[in-house]
Amino acid sequence: MAHWLVKSEPTDYSIEDLARDRLQLWDGVRNYQARNYLQAMAKGDRVFFYHSNAKPPGLVGLASVAQTQIVDPTQFDPQSKYYDPKATPERPRWYTVELAFERQFPLIPLDSLKAQFSPEELLLVRRGNRLSVMPIEEAIAPRLLALAGC
Repeated sequence: MAHWLVKSEPTDYSIEDLARDRLQLWDGVRNYQARNYLQAMAKGDRVFFYHSNAKPPGLVGLASVAQTQIVDPTQFDPQSKYYDPKATPERPRWYTVELAFERQFPLIPLDSLKAQFSPEELLLVRRGNRLSVMPIEEAIAPRLLALAGC
């Protein structure tokens, strides 16, 4: 089982929203590296949920991958802000996963994560990193889980 991290602005979609919905398609990712990470996910992988662009930003919960290799439907919708005119149903460009809520935990602020982890250990704390989906190293996941009280 691999571990991942996804970021979302809580005003767009929060951990509370995922707790309410229980399952959510993680659509709208429009960065090729982040898309590749989504395609690498396997059913059952655990996913740390991070609130970005919040005061303070930080880890707030845990989800798991419920379904993989889903063609992102927003790429075909001209009304969507994630519409991609170069994508077609025959040749989709964007894929996603469905996430299942596992648990919410007290916020672990970004400042605390920076104090606990080096940029080499945790991509999230690397200066200039803007990816919305990223892997979590196998040795780091238990430390994050311990910080969260899991």
